[in-house]
This record gives sequence, C-alpha cells and structure tokens, in this order.
Amino acid sequence: MPKQKAYYIIDFDSTFTQVEALDELARISLKNHPDKESIFQKIEDYTNFAMEGKLSFSESLAQRVKLLEANEDHLKLLIKHLKKKVSTSFSRNAEFFKKHADEVLIVSGGFKEFITPVVSQYHIKKENIYANTFVTTGDGKIIDYDHANPLSEEGGKVKLLQHLKLEGELFGIGDGYSDFQLRESGMINKFFAFTENIARESIVSRADHVTPSFDEFLYVNDLPRAISYPKNRILCLVIGEVDPLSIAILKNDGLSIRHKTSFEEKYVKDVGMILFADGEKMDKEQLKNAAKLKTIGYLGNAKNKIDLDLCTKQGIVVFDDPKNNPRNIDFIPKRVAEFMNSGATYLSSNFPNLQLPKIDKSHRLIHIHKNVPGIMAKINTVFAKHDINIVSQFLMTNQEIGYAITDINTQYDKQLFKSLKKIEHTIKFRVLY
Repeated sequence: MPKQKAYYIIDFDSTFTQVEALDELARISLKNHPDKESIFQKIEDYTNFAMEGKLSFSESLAQRVKLLEANEDHLKLLIKHLKKKVSTSFSRNAEFFKKHADEVLIVSGGFKEFITPVVSQYHIKKENIYANTFVTTGDGKIIDYDHANPLSEEGGKVKLLQHLKLEGELFGIGDGYSDFQLRESGMINKFFAFTENIARESIVSRADHVTPSFDEFLYVNDLPRAISYPKNRILCLVIGEVDPLSIAILKNDGLSIRHKTSFEEKYVKDVGMILFADGEKMDKEQLKNAAKLKTIGYLGNAKNKIDLDLCTKQGIVVFDDPKNNPRNIDFIPKRVAEFMNSGATYLSSNFPNLQLPKIDKSHRLIHIHKNVPGIMAKINTVFAKHDINIVSQFLMTNQEIGYAITDINTQYDKQLFKSLKKIEHTIKFRVLY
C-alpha cells in the first residue's frame, strides 16, 4: 500500500519565530508613546488570553490591531527584526523546508505582510502561506484587517483546513490553542506542542507529543534533519552548587538539565554529560557503568576527584580548570556544549586537542578508539565498502587513544554504523549531526 502524503501545518508566532510579531510591532510603533508600557501589557494580555483559549481569537485580534497605531514603515522594521528571530531549530533545518516545499504550510492568525518575507527565505511557497491581511489607508497607516478572512475568526484554522480539503497525513506544530483546535476538531492526525520558545501548560497537557525543538519533531517522524539526535534528549546532570550562569548556558543550548545536590545512582546508565561543581566526586564504579556518558565539565581541578585515565579509556572527554580561574563559570560549560555540538576537544584535560570547522551539507561521525596501528585504514575500508564519499577527516592521538572525526556528504544506512562500531579496539562511536 503506497504511503500517504504528509503535510506539515506550522504556526508562525512563538513557533517559526521566537516572538509574537504583533507584540514586537507594538514595541516599534509605540516606541515614543507616553503610555507605551501599559499599552504593551494590554497587547500581551490579549495575545495570551487567546493563546490559552480564554478569549476568542477574533476579539483578541481586533483589540490588538486597534492599539497598534502602526504603519508600513513600522512593518519594514518589524520584518528586519523577525528575520533575526527565527527559532534556532527551524533555521538550522532550512534544508528540510527546501526538500518539502510542497508539503509545508504556514497557517497563522498573524499577517501575511510580515510572515511572507520571513518564511520565504526558507523556500516556503507563497501559495502555502495562510494568514490575515491588514487594511491600510493611502498613506500606509494600518487601520484594520480583512474581517472576511476565516483566520481572523474564532476557530479560523479549523475553517481554513475544512476548506483546503487536504488528503493525507496531517501534522500540526504550534504553541497555542488555535493549533490544538485542529487536533480537537479531527482536522489533523497529530498535534505537536512546540515549546522551544514558550510552554503553555493548558496546551502541553493536551498535545499528542511535546516537541522542545523542531529537531525533536523531525527525529520522532524519522525525517531528514540537521542534527542526528535532538539535544533535548541528552540528559545533562548538574551536580552541586553551580552558578546559575553555567546552567543557563547549557539550558540555552537545548539540553535536558537535571540539577542535583549529589550524583544519584538512578541516572548513571542514562546520563550523557555532567557538569560538576568544584569539590564534587565521581567514583570508578559509576564511571564504568555510565555507558552513555560523553563528556564531563568540572568547575575546578578534577584531579583526585575523577579518574581521568578511566575517563580516557571509556571515551569520556573531560574539561576542567586546574587553576580555579573564575572564568570557568562560563568557560567550562561552553567547552562541553561545543564538544557536543562540533566534536571539538580543544583544551580538554584527557583527550587530544582538536578544533574543528563545521562542514556544511555533511554528516559528522566521531570514532574514539585505542591508539593501535591500522585503525584508520579499517575505518576507511568500511567507508569504501559502503560507497561513502569522505569530505574531510581529522585524526589526533595521544598515548592511549585515537580520536577520529569524519565528515561525509552521502546519505548513509544504519549498517554503516554497525560496521564502524564493530571495528576492533573501538571505544565509542556516534553521529554528531
């Protein structure tokens, strides 16, 4: 039986972009207004009431447009601003939108005047953008919107999809009540609550799946993506009294954070990375059992607190600060995050130091192995057998281990990974992106 065609119905405000565009337009248009703060608050309140289902969308929209006092010059400034505010996980997956241009629909209660210039950069077709339109005077002042557009009404997204009569499997991605209504009405197969920018509990609790990033959505649905494994699925433990700035760096990188006073046994098998406060310890048994652990950041001198030789043998990259420099508050978290993102081991305590440029349109594979002769030949034999074209390759060694990074530009199959993992003396293998 042929696979059903899939359509991706994506919201704009607080989903495709990090912000609510009308709120941002108000900040531009009312910049010099004496009562701007109270008006901003009213506009934000109307936005949230509608997103949470506490006020009809049409009433919320009418009230917000009235308060804007905006014109076409303000719109130009808004568009420039929004182009810089595209959600990180959407911008890094631009290739997906290019490949699926026919199946991606932007459906928004926002306005085409600012949505189209922003999403068109991502190869989303103009005919697939469904949104409201402003009514302006001859001199460009925004005075109203087209009330005949179904998207200006309560339940507008449902009415639009009823009209479009799309046939296939429909996925909805959004942060608000109007997005959930598509699922509630049966117009879409699955609703993904997008929480990269905002998590509304009333929506999250009713979603088919919570997606903290677009990477997660693509991963769950086995679709082409910029990174192989969503960062929100990597468990990052923060142990002890760690400065909030250090934690914020990792949280902003999209990692799933658990902040604990001590290293609890239940996390040993699943933890992917750890940030330790100075003075904290990790015993050998825990290290041996931490099969998924890739990197440790230590905010101080890790000597005698963590067995660095065992970390090396286990393929765990350690970053610490032997001189207890105050800069480690942000320096160490940035190093462990950079290792997770690019594979860079620069300034690590136990691994060969490797700084790497990111290669566009490629997949990066990391192979950590015992430093014995002939391993690179075996790795490259595997690539040759699978007809893989190597774009670039890096190898650094120390007495204990070899650290090889290979960028390939071909679609790969899972058998390739199995073959690389089976190479004798392999310690760890993973796909970075």
